[in-house]
Amino acid sequence: MNDYFYSPLLAKRNKKAKRFKFIALLSLLTSIIFLLIFIADMIGKGHSAFRQTYVLVPVNITEKTKSYTHLAVDRKEYGFLVSRAWLRDLPNYIKQNPDVMDTFEKRWVLADDNVDQYFKGKYNTLNDKQKNVIENMKKNNEIKLEFNSLFFTKGDSKIPEYAGFLASMVGSVMTMLITMFIAVPIGIMSAIYLEEFAKPSKFTDFIDININNLAAIPSILFGMLGLAVFINFFGVPRSTPIAGGLVLALMSLPVIIVSSKAALKAVPDSIRQAGFGLGLTKWQITRDHTLPLAMPTILTGSIIALAQAMGETAPLIMIGMIAFIPDATFSFTQATTVMPAQIFVWGGMPERIYIEKTAAGILVLLSVLIILNALAIYLRKKYSVKW
Repeated sequence: MNDYFYSPLLAKRNKKAKRFKFIALLSLLTSIIFLLIFIADMIGKGHSAFRQTYVLVPVNITEKTKSYTHLAVDRKEYGFLVSRAWLRDLPNYIKQNPDVMDTFEKRWVLADDNVDQYFKGKYNTLNDKQKNVIENMKKNNEIKLEFNSLFFTKGDSKIPEYAGFLASMVGSVMTMLITMFIAVPIGIMSAIYLEEFAKPSKFTDFIDININNLAAIPSILFGMLGLAVFINFFGVPRSTPIAGGLVLALMSLPVIIVSSKAALKAVPDSIRQAGFGLGLTKWQITRDHTLPLAMPTILTGSIIALAQAMGETAPLIMIGMIAFIPDATFSFTQATTVMPAQIFVWGGMPERIYIEKTAAGILVLLSVLIILNALAIYLRKKYSVKW
């Protein structure tokens, strides 16, 4: 019996469709696997940085050791255990706790980075004798791990165990504030003009093409542009949040304009025609109807552009935001650094402890980016309008 609905060509097309679907699914799974491997690797390397080693050693606090802090601990027996940063900070500790003056007793002090790495079971340069001392301390409960509050309360340091992420976190916030206040309003208003008010012409087409091209060029070129225009021509202070914010605003503008234009274009023309029918002006239609309807998508595009800018390193290196910053600054005109630049610096340091600090910094940065993207998804779902 003949099957009039059977076609060899149809079976062939269905087979191609299944093969195409399988390749697409395989690509998706590959991307997810790579992402999971990356996150697992960062967590595996970075989680230990959130804990810091402390040792219980005899500390002699007198007027003399306040001035010569290296004498506060027996250098021959415990010198390799104690962090130089803790000894350097001893006068401040005495100032905050004056009752410790003229005492000689055991205190929990910050451990040296080699001791920290040995206690965590990682690579170190301790000799056998020093390792035996630590093993004895473990038996006597004279060495322990605590939450590494220094990581979130201190800036960078030349002493590895004392290096923190605070200065770069504050620097990122200050820089992103400048970027947001410049790029978002200018980007949205530019998109409104191009989409709602500008008459179609070769000039507007030229601008559209160039904006789309700018969204795709390497970010380091924006850094070179910022170096030439903002720093060399206008004299903006180098390595400051205002210089970094201006450069990142330049980089984010094309993305915000393109996403805002797409959001405005997605609003049905029937909304505008109804407004004209009621006698509204183009400005009234845009302000009261078109822009509110497009705002969820505009906000989503803007947040994603800002999140991308927060993770940029190359353009900020060009304007010197890779400086050594030991203290957090809350001024827009003082030198600072940002999270990606701090991660870049730590990644090139020779001490092994910086491996876990680099991974921990990446985890903090990833957490901020995930929060920003989650916020973008929430805003899109909450305020999106269907028609």
